[in-house]
Amino acid sequence: MTSSGENQPARHQEVGHKSLLQSDALYQYILETSVYPREPESMKELREVTAKHPWNLMTTSADEGQFLNMLLKLINAKNTMEIGVYTGYSLLATALALPDDGKILAMDINRENYELGLPIIEKAGVAHKIDFKEGPALPVLDQMTEDGKYHGTFDFIFVDADKDNYLNYHKRLIDLVKIGGLIGYDNTLWNGSVVAPPDAPLRKYVRYYRDFVLELNKALAVDPRIEICQLPVGDGITLCRRIS
Repeated sequence: MTSSGENQPARHQEVGHKSLLQSDALYQYILETSVYPREPESMKELREVTAKHPWNLMTTSADEGQFLNMLLKLINAKNTMEIGVYTGYSLLATALALPDDGKILAMDINRENYELGLPIIEKAGVAHKIDFKEGPALPVLDQMTEDGKYHGTFDFIFVDADKDNYLNYHKRLIDLVKIGGLIGYDNTLWNGSVVAPPDAPLRKYVRYYRDFVLELNKALAVDPRIEICQLPVGDGITLCRRIS
């Protein structure tokens, strides 16, 4: 009797692969059938520009961009926040979904990456919705938490930044998102490494951040202030709906 997984081909071992689906062909089918034909021209352009960047594995996948865009429309989001912008693919997906007077507070430690995508965002006519702040997000969040006027004002918050601070973000964001609003944490399945055996050959940064992702997942699962749904979209996204 063979052990589980024996003689089966390994899938998606390359870090940065944007799908946890077992079959590459099935993921490609989703992209080519449902995602790419409906992808706005501006998002396609930004995705192609980002693909040439040396850190392109940091970008949000096209199927996740489509998901975020529809989700924001479904909840009628107007006031949003994004922590971790990179070149702005998910930011553009958000900006396109918001009404003309919608707002996104976008934070990243690297303005240069954001400015790579900015001309495309401007050409799409949605740059006026974005308030970009360069630098660490935690001091900004602390300031907003101390200033009571921001409590419960955000409809949606998307976090795709330093995984070792996800729990620190959560402690602050839970006060800033409105009751009934959503926080989305990206990469919560962390390239599938959350179930990798201890001796699995993982890249250094994957192994380092895995413990933080595992800690976050455990904490979200028992947080009574939220309802959660963890989806195998992209590299895993956990939606948290604030209920108290």
